[in-house]
Amino acid sequence: MRSAFIINGSAGGGCDQAWLARHRDAMLAQGGEGRITLARNGDEIVEAVRRALQQGCDRIVAGGGDGTVSAVAAQLVGREAALGVLPLGTLNHFAKDLNLPLDTESAFAAMRDGQVREVDIGEVNGEYFINNSSLGLYPRIVHGREKQQRRLGRGKWPAFLWAALRTLRRYPFMDVQLNVDGRELFHRTPFVFIGNNEYRMQGLGIGARERMDGGLLSLYLTQRTGRWGLLRLALHALAGRLHQAHDFHSLCTDSFRIDTKDDHLRVATDGEVRLMRPPLHYRVHPRALRVIVPAAAAAAAAGAGA
Repeated sequence: MRSAFIINGSAGGGCDQAWLARHRDAMLAQGGEGRITLARNGDEIVEAVRRALQQGCDRIVAGGGDGTVSAVAAQLVGREAALGVLPLGTLNHFAKDLNLPLDTESAFAAMRDGQVREVDIGEVNGEYFINNSSLGLYPRIVHGREKQQRRLGRGKWPAFLWAALRTLRRYPFMDVQLNVDGRELFHRTPFVFIGNNEYRMQGLGIGARERMDGGLLSLYLTQRTGRWGLLRLALHALAGRLHQAHDFHSLCTDSFRIDTKDDHLRVATDGEVRLMRPPLHYRVHPRALRVIVPAAAAAAAAGAGA
């Protein structure tokens, strides 16, 4: 077993050399000798994965939040090397939806005793995502947050709050044309949300996924919904009555195209925002990513898919 550990130094509360020293023995015990990287940015994460693959590693462990895991996963699509996850971020959606342990010691144990499971990964215009992609409100908020952090030195969450308030005050709409299974659909909407597999959109478990290998993308948007309408939809969702909302639309498919009149769009993929030129071609890669999961989680997933 040849493992590489790629740790995002800014994940969670910050993973520094002291963090590495505390967990070095656990990493060495799993074949990480000479292949432990404390990365400072996305470029260093990608370079560490490529170096590990060149060295013949059969397991690449991503230590960080969803953005870190996504960056590592994108390099492993269609490869034999398996992805290990040390969930060190704030939200850790990917780990939660795969029923991975969230504390570090249990995560090491799960990788030592776990099994490989094949899961889906989404793609838009060559960019992969393990969780979701979106257009409209969310990418604008993230872009505004980054400007606040860069220019004013605000912390991540205060900057996010200010950016969210400013974006919601302007509340811009988009005119989008969807091509889904040969059908042309036109919508004027403040956002489009695309999930890797189907998201639970109502009830207390909102935002979670029951399957990660269904071979589908999910698409959600509203039709001409204003600020108060968005709040009303949120209340419907929490009450489990979203299906009664006439201005909320959802569908599942394996591929589709989104076009607009804009020359470029801000597109979020797993929290990272990029400028892309329409049309946007979305598709799912079924079971193209190998992930190490606890044996119990692998058995439960196999039972659910039977």
